[in-house]
Amino acid sequence: MKASEIRSLSEPELVAKSRELRDELFNARVKRATGQLENTAKLLQLRRDVARVETLLTQMRGAKS
Repeated sequence: MKASEIRSLSEPELVAKSRELRDELFNARVKRATGQLENTAKLLQLRRDVARVETLLTQMRGAKS
């Protein structure tokens, strides 16, 4: 997911996206542990996407204060 795509989302959408990405990351970790994950690079990509969304959420919440 690109940063420009993330910046276009509203705060409630970002919260939902964060939850969705975290669920996907959890499922990918379970698949890796059971040997079913084919694309291991997906873990790194998901972690980075979660970090991007959380960073933007923190920035948005800080701007409200």
